[in-house]
Amino acid sequence: MSLNALKHEAFKNEAVRAEYDNLADEFELIDQLTSMRSKAGLTQEQLAKRIGTAKSNISRLERGRGNPSWETLKKYAHACGFRVKLEAVEDTGKIA
Repeated sequence: MSLNALKHEAFKNEAVRAEYDNLADEFELIDQLTSMRSKAGLTQEQLAKRIGTAKSNISRLERGRGNPSWETLKKYAHACGFRVKLEAVEDTGKIA
């Protein structure tokens, strides 16, 4: 079964879909991190050396297993030739 087919099947369950939607921002951040590194042509190890950390920290960050500081995100982006920018978007569909 392909990943798309698996997602389609899983999303038939409203609880799964709701949880996925709740994590959408985290998934987007992870995708942006790995995309930056890929566009820079860097391995996790090369990136880690550039910012002075361990490869395991880069891996953890790219798996969404951490709570990176703003400084860490800036270093990561800069090492890949990017910069980070915070954007506030009005949340029109969610109830707090």
